[in-house]
Amino acid sequence: MQRIRLRYTKRGRLRFTSHRDFQRAFERALRRAEVPMAYSAGFTPHPKVSYANAAPTGTGSEAEYLEIALTASRDPERLRSLLDESLPTGLDVVEAVEARTSGLADRLTASVWELRLDGVDPADAERAVRAFEAAEAVEVQRRTKNGLRTFDARPAVVSLNARAGATEAADAPLHAGPSDQPCAILRLVVRHVTPAVRPDDVLSGLRAVADLAPPVPAAVTRLAQGLLDEETGTVTDPLAPDREAAEALETAVPAAAATAPMPEGSA
Repeated sequence: MQRIRLRYTKRGRLRFTSHRDFQRAFERALRRAEVPMAYSAGFTPHPKVSYANAAPTGTGSEAEYLEIALTASRDPERLRSLLDESLPTGLDVVEAVEARTSGLADRLTASVWELRLDGVDPADAERAVRAFEAAEAVEVQRRTKNGLRTFDARPAVVSLNARAGATEAADAPLHAGPSDQPCAILRLVVRHVTPAVRPDDVLSGLRAVADLAPPVPAAVTRLAQGLLDEETGTVTDPLAPDREAAEALETAVPAAAATAPMPEGSA
């Protein structure tokens, strides 16, 4: 059984696709691309697809991951191309590697998010960021199926900074160009903890500590997710170990062939 790991995106209006909607679209793409999928056992077999830490509905992403199990080997790049062609534009399969290491989900310990705050002055955003970072605790509330839950969002935030940006409409591809309204861009690195701290929780925290309230909903995009380097605060590529293992194997096979003893009698 071959396992392939994929990175895909949620762009443009497809950011409003729910995780269940994506699952249905992806399973259709698997059938359309005639991928030799492995299936689970039982009365209702389903394709063996492992989804990892999907972004919330309404947020864009450049770094969503999943793993599929195949009953026959396929070239990862060819498979990526076929699946990408079978999915709607915006749900784009941008990378595929053969799984040569274990624990992809264990390597997704943090995310890098970008939050575009149209109508917010960058100086106000910077002051709110400083207040958030200075706070020992930032309590926020989230409504769950069990009622309203209060938790501290501060410990999960590794870094948070603000800069100026150009204002864009929600339908950016159709927008004529930047407006003259202020716009702040927040860059957020957050640990994956329980309960999960999401970008909207951080916005709630900024409102609580600094009364920062964007006049329109923030446009949120996950730029990366992977293993958090605690020393540098950066998020590393979770597929890098698989690529490195594949490169090491490609190097080792010719080297082993070159050093293998020749059979007796050959010349």
